[in-house]
Amino acid sequence: GILGLILGIGIGIMFLKRGFSLGRNHPAPRALGWVMPAIMITLLALLIIAPQFGRDASGNATGPLFFSEKGPGSQYAPLLISLGVGLLIGFLAQRSRFCTVGAIRDRILLHDSHLLNGILALIAAAFITNLIIGQFSPGFENQPVAHSDIIWSFGGMVLAGLAFTLVGGCPGRQLFLAGEGDGDAAMFITGMIVGAGFAHSFAIASSPAGTAAFGPITVMVGLIICAILGATMRE
Repeated sequence: GILGLILGIGIGIMFLKRGFSLGRNHPAPRALGWVMPAIMITLLALLIIAPQFGRDASGNATGPLFFSEKGPGSQYAPLLISLGVGLLIGFLAQRSRFCTVGAIRDRILLHDSHLLNGILALIAAAFITNLIIGQFSPGFENQPVAHSDIIWSFGGMVLAGLAFTLVGGCPGRQLFLAGEGDGDAAMFITGMIVGAGFAHSFAIASSPAGTAAFGPITVMVGLIICAILGATMRE
């Protein structure tokens, strides 16, 4: 996966060197910057208030928020811990300009290791933490929420690295920028959420059982689209 990500970033850098650009940033109304934070605050309020507007088939009160009963989605930290850790990570990431894709891009393109040091520190911290809590499990088999198909793991990460390089940063970086009021980043986050919904609804998202029915073709189509955009959107 990491090798695929690096290759995808390398391809994106090639397009950047050839003049790829999403266009210049332009000032926008201040209200636009509050749209994504307002949506997140609304979702948080719904989580805390937990209103129930409807009834299920058995007549029990339900909705509008629903929770996973199994799988990774059903495993989450208590609300106050999530908020506290999230605020801390958000603050540190915003101040440090943390970005996994940007770190590799800057190292290859500018020979600047400033952001890469943060990535290495994150990996080291995750490694030590997993050792302490007994969750370190090296290898390709039986990894959580992952399949062992090397080809499509590699291909999917090539697409990720290419797409994130063209858009200017990894999903985490886009999330932090959306919190700063960046409208482009907010649209990226919205698209990512909608795309995740499509992936899980139409047999695109893979699982430990293997690649999904339409996962490989979606990766190939994504690579073609990114290549076309990279080759045609220039200044």
